[in-house]
Amino acid sequence: MRATLVFVVLAALAACAPAIPDSGAGVDPGTGVGFGNYQDYQRQKAEREAALAGAALPPPNAVSSEPLGAPPRPASEAEQLAADTRAALGVDPATGREMVQASPSNPPPAVTNAVGISQENSFDAVGSERSIEQDAARIAQNRAQYQVVQPEAIGPRPGDVGPNIVAYALATNHPRGTQIYRRVGVNLQAKAERACRDYPSPDQAQLDFLSRGGPERDRLGLDPDGDGYACDWDPAPFRRAVQN
Repeated sequence: MRATLVFVVLAALAACAPAIPDSGAGVDPGTGVGFGNYQDYQRQKAEREAALAGAALPPPNAVSSEPLGAPPRPASEAEQLAADTRAALGVDPATGREMVQASPSNPPPAVTNAVGISQENSFDAVGSERSIEQDAARIAQNRAQYQVVQPEAIGPRPGDVGPNIVAYALATNHPRGTQIYRRVGVNLQAKAERACRDYPSPDQAQLDFLSRGGPERDRLGLDPDGDGYACDWDPAPFRRAVQN
């Protein structure tokens, strides 16, 4: 009795257990574990690839990298210069053609002279103001008023007007820095620099230097190196003027 009960229980358990597929013999070659017919799978795969090939993606260069709604790219300096040049030349930037064509029916704009500018070079203006005879009479009148000023001799220079730096420059021939006259003292160069500041130019310093006994005497210390030229005065320009 107990053996019969055990057998019934084992049979019931065997009936409730799930069936395990067999991957060995007796299985159709076109099928596999967890799949339907393999040939159907290959056919469906080919159909999907054909569908995807019919709706191919656009090439990368056909899609803009700028986001939607982005502001326009500002023109470069070269592009702006080209646009300004075309505008100045009267060229349409879109078509490159001249916007204004010159023709007899499209005369140039009239040029108005500024106030005070003479119109003597304009034949139209002169012709409307006077005749050829009147113009000739005006030319003759201008020629009659023309005068040639003849040069006159200056004459000798009076001797009581003070020293002449031009005559002094022509009377000497030694360059600057050549000691001709004896100078005695301490810190002569520093004293000369302070004294020369009182003169607006080296010419004025040389005139005062000569009027006070120079070049032999240097009462104000304007010629520390004893070359006879005060405050770096240079006689060379006067000598070159005579040579030329």
